[in-house]
Amino acid sequence: MRKITLMLLLSVFIYSSAVADEGMWLPSLIHKLNINTMQKMGCELNAEDIYSINQSSLKDAIVALDHGSCTAEVISKDGLLLTNHHCGFGEIQSHSSVEHDYLQDGFWAMSKEEELPNPGKTVTFLVRVEDVTEKVLADLNDEMDESERARKINNAVQELEKEAKGDSHYEVYIRDFFNANQYFLFVTETFNDVRLVGAPPQALGKFGGDTDNWMWPRHTNDFSMFRVYSGPDGKPAEYSEDNIPYQPKHFLPISLKGVEKGDFAMVFGYPGSTNRYKTSFGIEYTMNVTNASRIEVREKKLDIIAEYMATSQKAKIQYASKHARSANYYKNAIGQNEALEKLGIVAQKKELENEFTAWVNADAGRKAKYGEALDLIEKNYQDVEASKARQYMVEALLMGPEIFLFANSAQPLADLLENPEENQEKISKVAEALKARAEGYFKDYSAETDEKIAAALMKIYADKNNSKYYPSFYADIQGKYKGDYSKYSEKMFQKSVFDNKEELIAFLNNPSLKVLQKDMGYQAATAIFDTFRDISKEQAAGGQELGKGRRLFVAGLMEMNPEKKYYPDANSTMRLTYGTVKDYDPRDGVTYKYYTTTNGYLEKEIPGDYEFDVPARMKELLLDENYGKYADADGKLHTCFLTDNDITGGNSGSPVINGKGELIGIAFDGNWEAMSGDLDFEDNLQRCINVDIRFVLWVVDVYAGAQNLIDEMEIIR
Repeated sequence: MRKITLMLLLSVFIYSSAVADEGMWLPSLIHKLNINTMQKMGCELNAEDIYSINQSSLKDAIVALDHGSCTAEVISKDGLLLTNHHCGFGEIQSHSSVEHDYLQDGFWAMSKEEELPNPGKTVTFLVRVEDVTEKVLADLNDEMDESERARKINNAVQELEKEAKGDSHYEVYIRDFFNANQYFLFVTETFNDVRLVGAPPQALGKFGGDTDNWMWPRHTNDFSMFRVYSGPDGKPAEYSEDNIPYQPKHFLPISLKGVEKGDFAMVFGYPGSTNRYKTSFGIEYTMNVTNASRIEVREKKLDIIAEYMATSQKAKIQYASKHARSANYYKNAIGQNEALEKLGIVAQKKELENEFTAWVNADAGRKAKYGEALDLIEKNYQDVEASKARQYMVEALLMGPEIFLFANSAQPLADLLENPEENQEKISKVAEALKARAEGYFKDYSAETDEKIAAALMKIYADKNNSKYYPSFYADIQGKYKGDYSKYSEKMFQKSVFDNKEELIAFLNNPSLKVLQKDMGYQAATAIFDTFRDISKEQAAGGQELGKGRRLFVAGLMEMNPEKKYYPDANSTMRLTYGTVKDYDPRDGVTYKYYTTTNGYLEKEIPGDYEFDVPARMKELLLDENYGKYADADGKLHTCFLTDNDITGGNSGSPVINGKGELIGIAFDGNWEAMSGDLDFEDNLQRCINVDIRFVLWVVDVYAGAQNLIDEMEIIR
């Protein structure tokens, strides 16, 4: 009976009408949930135009890059892809050198033969979605403990995934929604041959750098272009000169009309993660542990990297992508804490929890069903020592110095070297794979810089955590090295092959278990990962109870407020959000208008500055005001615009689409005043920052002269 009640409950909140601006909606449910509201707001499409498994639709032009790190959209019949500059930053950097600095100068393939391959980069299309909640939960009952429940669900998921995949080349996976109250099955198709086509100079694509990141007004030309290739049969294939440009089921036409305040806009993409059902206990943990550790550790790391990058052009190229990755969520953590405190989110959550508790206690049946939910959650956050240590270890030791993660990649080799005579062939293969990895690794590596990072971050980890969570080599630091992390780090780098390409290759040519086990870098890496596993096991002890509490809390909330419109948290599955072009008031007496122009780009210029330099050719073109067909009705070249679409990380590169299904911009950021958005949506403040598609095309056409790319797009004038 409980299962039937739950399914009826899900029907109530899943199939209710949508709130216009807030919500990351599953496209497969648009026909039941949202299409009427969307059409009233200005959408001229029907639900089948947006999501269909029987005909081409918008969803067939939207892809996940690298399984969800960013989003991209198809903009031509030959598989041309558009995404953000920062989503292609790693590839642009990897192809750059002092002789060919594509970060500084930009890159444009004037023919398909000039496009650059990117091993490891992927593009994933969504084939279909299916609600499998009833099948996944079919064998559950109220008498099961959490372990048995998890086992039953896991078995059901595996069977359903296997059945759906059959003998196809598709990927099939099931994700839970609403804290494991609902389940959907996704069928996808991934292509592995993705080539770099074009990118503006960093002075356009990353204009404003870390200073402008998460801020409005923006003037960033944040885009890059790739092309997806298939085998001659149209199916996914590894890179080959015989591959052909992929022929998509749908691609987005591009509108030059521009936008006005109040225009309908929707964003299609792959938002990574939100936690809007998190309780006050979880919010406080995020602020005081997750964000606090991220801010402290990354600030130190970024300072050391910046110092090295200032030494030469080579250094700047080597660490550009690393610095950008680390800086992005360093600033995000600062802004999120600031917004959470300013907006009083913890107090708001506590108010809701008090209301929930009163509602539960008012009925014996509800108390039996949901009475332990908040107690289970609170109990998990009362002792955070282990989870705090885990968080600091991830930031300071696993994602901090590169040597630890790289040295740990030799673990499979160490296992094989336990029996060298029996595993000689496998040892050779693993050694060759490590040699191949070393080529790319050392191209963008400074051992001196990594040594400084290791010393600084190992100390931070020690200062912030109970000694019982120290990796074993910390005893040597405290004893033999008298707590001097710099001296230990110096010795470790001297006594390791994992900081030097020549030494590593020499070792791999004649690998020895004895040598590996004496390597200080490998010893430290092994100790770190052993400790990390132990901490994770300790932390996981309460994980099931926390999961149960969250599941019951969300189900109870929905039963308590059945008239409220609920949507699932982001989890790297395809979502659609919709809203309007809109300005906002960040503080008293200040209004930000909804668009910017190249006038502001020139106003921000700081000649020679890493973040605000304007290339001479760009300045000349803008001063000539040669905007042509890309000018707005006001005669200016618009750069960026605002909408109130609901986005988060993973939406970078998502298309902004008008009511006719035409591309009008590319989403690339959120605004500083609403950095709490992953945990609580702020109706009056939350904005999506987008680069105007006309600014993108102007750069491709006028600045770069890449007419070949313009010619293959369908441009609505």
